[in-house]
Amino acid sequence: MIVITTPTGQIGRQVLDNILDTEEAIRVIARDPSRLSLRVRERVEVVQGSHGDPDVVAKAFAAADSVFWLVPPDPRAESVVGHLLDFTRPACEAIKSQGVKRVVGISTLGHGVAENAGQVSAALAMDELIESVGVSYRALRMPGFMENMLQQVGAIKNQGMFFLTISADRKIPTCATRDVAAVAAGLLLDDSWSGQESVPVLGPEDLSPNDMARIMSEVLQRPIRFQQVPGEGYKATLLKYGMTDAWAQGLVDMANAVEQGIYNAEPRTPENSTPTGFRQWCEEVLKPAVSQRS
Repeated sequence: MIVITTPTGQIGRQVLDNILDTEEAIRVIARDPSRLSLRVRERVEVVQGSHGDPDVVAKAFAAADSVFWLVPPDPRAESVVGHLLDFTRPACEAIKSQGVKRVVGISTLGHGVAENAGQVSAALAMDELIESVGVSYRALRMPGFMENMLQQVGAIKNQGMFFLTISADRKIPTCATRDVAAVAAGLLLDDSWSGQESVPVLGPEDLSPNDMARIMSEVLQRPIRFQQVPGEGYKATLLKYGMTDAWAQGLVDMANAVEQGIYNAEPRTPENSTPTGFRQWCEEVLKPAVSQRS
């Protein structure tokens, strides 16, 4: 039995798609099962509720061999670390009580080097909490997602610009969520592994914002420019959109840590280089999104 959390989310949905046609028994935890497709509802067992609820995870993890774990963000949380740990504690209790064998978790790069790095530090604390249970665990360690650029489709289409907090020439890895989901699905379907390890998911290349601007300009066939946003302005914008001070400051701290190189500490190898490059992603995802934007 494989249990999938966040089955309608950006990554969880793709993980589910990757395993749906296998012979494995699948159970999902969903707040709103009506958001699942008919094909999914006919194929899987659905436990309704939040995977932060002790009763829900105890029921969902019963007789489970493997669990896909992802904590959804909460921009209204009063503590970044508190949110991730409080959300994960009931799952840890259920992992122990229900005898779950393996957990695959969505985490982040920065293990061993990230201090005071906002959401990065919180994700690493979550990993330590899960590992303390003794379950076999694979922490998928990623940089930022290419899909984050979709939040700026309006600015790209209407202003020919995109905005990030890092320097124009700072090269960092980035990855597509499709590749993250493929790695997670492969681990969930493999019952041969044990122990606790990190699995970096780096994408095929390091790119700077200037590199991204050049690629987007070529794919979209129009000039796209990059503008760096200072931390103070970034936080003010986040607060304007309703985030708590703690969550906004966490994102600022994370951005500062990325600028200082935490995403560059993991060497790229053939094993952790995933296939989807930024140009391919722009052709297949960003370009249609920009075209459809009214």
